[in-house]
Amino acid sequence: MDSQSVKTPDQAGERGEDAGKKIKGRKRHRAVDSLGLILGRWLTRAAGQDRDAAKPLIQGLGNRLGRRQILWADGGYLGQLVAGVKALRPYGKLKLEIVRRGDRAQGFQVLPKRWLVERTLGWRFKSRRLCRDYEVRGDHSEAMIRICMIRLMVRRLANAA
Repeated sequence: MDSQSVKTPDQAGERGEDAGKKIKGRKRHRAVDSLGLILGRWLTRAAGQDRDAAKPLIQGLGNRLGRRQILWADGGYLGQLVAGVKALRPYGKLKLEIVRRGDRAQGFQVLPKRWLVERTLGWRFKSRRLCRDYEVRGDHSEAMIRICMIRLMVRRLANAA
């Protein structure tokens, strides 16, 4: 799981300011599988905290988790969520692991398991329309992301055949 803050136009409804990145817009929260395909998504104002959006995101995954037992997330999801995730799945088989940077890490560093979602976010930036959130309504924004991911999946299937 990870999130991404994107700029939105002034007339956009759901809008806030991400103080850490100085971006006025929305925050896209995503859960992806090991292939980089989107399992779940949640859209919030950029001012919202990652850990606040994680619970509805995980609940929205529902049966799509299948046999998956571990969710990896970045440091923004630390807090009471780690203990609360076990209650979201029967028999406590779901576990949230936080992937942290080292204390002495400087600049960009590829972190194991976390690059899976970062790679998916990067794929979407190849679509000009998704570099910035031009849509006024949140459901239209989510539809554009879905269309982009469908295009990527069809391209992969065509290359595999």
